[in-house]
Amino acid sequence: MLFEQIQSNKRRTIVLLVGFLILVGIVGAAVGYLLLGSLEYGVVGALIIGVVYTVIMISNSTNVVMAMNHGNEITQADQAPELWHTVEDMAMVAQVPMPRVFVIQDASPNAFATGNSPKNAAVAATTGLLAMMDRHELEGVIGHEISHVRNYDIRISTIALALMAAITLLTNLGSNWWFFGGSNRNRNDRDNNGGGLQVILLIFSILVMVLAPLLAGVIQMAISRNREYLADAGSVELTRNPQELISALRKLGSAKPMANVDPSSAALYISNPLKKKTHLFETHPPIEERIARLERM
Repeated sequence: MLFEQIQSNKRRTIVLLVGFLILVGIVGAAVGYLLLGSLEYGVVGALIIGVVYTVIMISNSTNVVMAMNHGNEITQADQAPELWHTVEDMAMVAQVPMPRVFVIQDASPNAFATGNSPKNAAVAATTGLLAMMDRHELEGVIGHEISHVRNYDIRISTIALALMAAITLLTNLGSNWWFFGGSNRNRNDRDNNGGGLQVILLIFSILVMVLAPLLAGVIQMAISRNREYLADAGSVELTRNPQELISALRKLGSAKPMANVDPSSAALYISNPLKKKTHLFETHPPIEERIARLERM
């Protein structure tokens, strides 16, 4: 079952990457039309940007994501003994290489894992998590994150994060250029060429600029919700005690939002660090439902 899940995640990685490039191409067409009056130049330029950005993210995802979330790496056990040894123990049980370990200075309890594969993974925990959780609860949380590593969820999450960041970059570029002079170029094109096609393309481009970030967000958040259930079950498999994670989730559910979190990384965390509930755009399953599933184990 675990082997099948890993293979499924690898296949979904390819599908996600293809979907990412298609969505980037559509956004590129919209940006190209708004900026240059050309769909083709926009698609080519956006795909080049998308490929370069994705390669950078995949090849250096740990450092990029940790920098975005202000993670500080610890390299010796005595810097954070309980966290270090818990990560070490859970990685040993899961039979994966020990990830790099990071600490985020934030009073709200939370944690996440990132990387491209188990060989270059990293786990981060907030200072609030280390202060609030006892050793058993910390094992439940770290077991959850190590399950993400073992199941290759981190690769999918990295690509989903790249999708969000790239779409945001392109739409911001198009919006800023459009509002600060790009509109004159398109207005002149429409005046010179006439016809309704230019109007249709303009409406299409504006709609894409508005809807693409929402669509990318829905994709990222749907991926996040689905993988959280699997990682919860994986944590129980590693710790042999569902009560550890149940107790930790109860504490996480009542925690305050994180003070300085990168919004595009929210889906990576074990619990929504923004604490905003928007149903379709919810990055995580309800804590109550996750606890209920664990209690049925």
